[in-house]
Amino acid sequence: MQPENIKNRAYKFSLEVVKLSDNFSRSKLSTIIILKQLIRAATSIAANLIEAKATSSKKDFINFNYHSLKSANETIYWLDLLADSQPSCKKEILKLRNEADEISKIIASCILKLKK
Repeated sequence: MQPENIKNRAYKFSLEVVKLSDNFSRSKLSTIIILKQLIRAATSIAANLIEAKATSSKKDFINFNYHSLKSANETIYWLDLLADSQPSCKKEILKLRNEADEISKIIASCILKLKK
């Protein structure tokens, strides 16, 4: 079972990513693409954790947690790419990257416990 606070933490993280995205100019196509992918991946973490809560089987519950983990790992990729392409905001982006990494580790730990 997931700790209840991971859903809240993932939701707050999603919100922080959305807020961060508002700080960037939409004048570069590459930035637009990175931000769209980042927001999609980041918001998917909490969305899949919420979906997991509504499942009727342990297998489905684990599957939604896997999707959440995959989204967390994808989010890390997009944050790294954004940090390297936007050096002026690197500190703020790396803070979010660290949070994504911690969320990923918590979800992975939950999956391992569920599989035992």
